[in-house]
Amino acid sequence: MNRLGVHIFLPGKAATLLLLLVGVSSFAVADGHSIAGHSPAGHFPAEDWVVASAEEVNLDQSKIDRLFNMTFADDATLGAAFFKGGRLIDERYAEGFDKDSHGTSWSMAKSFYAALIGISIDRGEIVSLDDPVANYLDYFNDERRDITIRQILNMTSGLDFPSHEHENMFFSADHLAYAKKVGVEKPAGELFEYNNVNSMLLADILLQVTGVPADKLLADRIFNKIGLTDVVLWQDSAGNPLTYCCVDTTVRQYSRFGLLFARNGNWNGEQVIPSGYVDETFTKVWDSLNSSTINQDRGYSMHWWISNHDERAVIFNASGKFGQYIFVDRANDVVFTRITKYYATGGSKQDWGALKYINSFGSVKFRIALAQFLDWIGLIKVQGNIKTPVTFDDGTSEEFFRDYSEIVDALIEASQP
Repeated sequence: MNRLGVHIFLPGKAATLLLLLVGVSSFAVADGHSIAGHSPAGHFPAEDWVVASAEEVNLDQSKIDRLFNMTFADDATLGAAFFKGGRLIDERYAEGFDKDSHGTSWSMAKSFYAALIGISIDRGEIVSLDDPVANYLDYFNDERRDITIRQILNMTSGLDFPSHEHENMFFSADHLAYAKKVGVEKPAGELFEYNNVNSMLLADILLQVTGVPADKLLADRIFNKIGLTDVVLWQDSAGNPLTYCCVDTTVRQYSRFGLLFARNGNWNGEQVIPSGYVDETFTKVWDSLNSSTINQDRGYSMHWWISNHDERAVIFNASGKFGQYIFVDRANDVVFTRITKYYATGGSKQDWGALKYINSFGSVKFRIALAQFLDWIGLIKVQGNIKTPVTFDDGTSEEFFRDYSEIVDALIEASQP
């Protein structure tokens, strides 16, 4: 197995939703789910998931097999699992990995941390999605003063977006200090740009309104409530939570978060995330967004991608740079999770070791090439001498991206009787 190639992470409209459902206790959605404080129908995992056959949930196993076969046509796949009605229908793992193997989320973490904004609004810590960020971050009282939280979440802030797409931030010692300095390039609300600085700023917004670091909030307000406890939440060298990337856990554990959104933010009777915020998140804002890696135009809303949005199915996904996905089909109560091969370097706080001396030199490509060379000759070992999320060549998707449209079609077919 060749792992000499190394990829250090390169993370490349509407009015405020204040819904008052007067005199209405709930409204029905598919599969008997209901919203507004009532526990949705269906199973919730305790310590382990309940296992069921495709036949038991009125699905066709051959269609599920086709989905898995297409997923594992890409050797980068570590594991994948398919859930219907809160029950585990099928899962598969590459040789050398199993249900307890950790992957890393990369940008799937954006979806996790964005959910905390909805909770803070519900608690009165943030007034509105349409509040200027400057209401909460003093240093935004400059040319950035009119940028709203919604625009941050929808990737329309207009903040500077250079050719290196802020890849430099990941190599810095203090990612938040880097993000604080990024100025305005264009008017907000006009152009979608997948800017990781937007997501890193969530760390400071959440800290200012709660007094609690975002990684602790994520654990206390969401993960612990849904049993997602076998997890590593990465920080930068300065101790800032990385709110734009880097949550390590297993396929089954990631899928708990998918189920939470499939159930409109409700977990076994407790409304963990406001249902209105989930609805707002799963409302199309941008569509026809092309990609240099994925063979399909996609949509985007509130730190989630849109895989499909037509009469066949509405599927949103949390997505990571190298092919990590949590697909959520609320109407069919289906979650499908796929992660790529990962070899943890240990720890939860970035430590670049000797590589810190090259992290400020040359282009990002140069730094990666130099790190690869130093790893190859044994002068610096990426696994052992540094602590950071890292994806090797064998965890970098190719076929999954190439066949993305067909895989989404296969997921749609597998999710319906």
